[in-house]
Amino acid sequence: MSTAPDSLHALSCHPIAFVRSPYAQRIDAPHQPTVVAGTETGAAAEAVIEFVAGFPAAAFRDLAGFERVWLLFAFHRSEGWKAEVRPPRGGGKRSVLATRSPHRPNALGLSAVELLAVEENALRVRGVDLLDGTPILDIKPYVPYADAFPQARAGWIDAIDATQGRHSAPGPRKPRTRPRGEGVSGS
Repeated sequence: MSTAPDSLHALSCHPIAFVRSPYAQRIDAPHQPTVVAGTETGAAAEAVIEFVAGFPAAAFRDLAGFERVWLLFAFHRSEGWKAEVRPPRGGGKRSVLATRSPHRPNALGLSAVELLAVEENALRVRGVDLLDGTPILDIKPYVPYADAFPQARAGWIDAIDATQGRHSAPGPRKPRTRPRGEGVSGS
């Protein structure tokens, strides 16, 4: 086994933006951006990616025209990790690196979201599964010819699809509803 150079042991990342999302708590958010059954509205949520003060607009202006972007983010509410987790789709414990669990060795996540608009100091997006205040570490354009592999195998998920139906991932366990007149800030 090779060892990484000492300089990589202290990798440092800083947020370039923060998410302003309608999801305040983990139970409110979908497990995946496109799995919205069970959420309060049952629709893909809109959110704003607000860049930190002083972040140059020149760094994101050319995203205009892209339909989707990848958000690389920190699971800022993750509380440690285990080698095996129990995914929401069932089937027993699985290796954490074979799941999309937020409880990961480095608590990093990746979501492909629809880009609605490039605004002053922000991006307006739809289809988020991120909580309000989630730190964004990087943003990359979604490039269909390089990023889409529709015929790729999905390991243990293919077996669950065979028994439960394709795209059978559950939404939030307990859909939350808010009293009339009580909105969610940030959307």
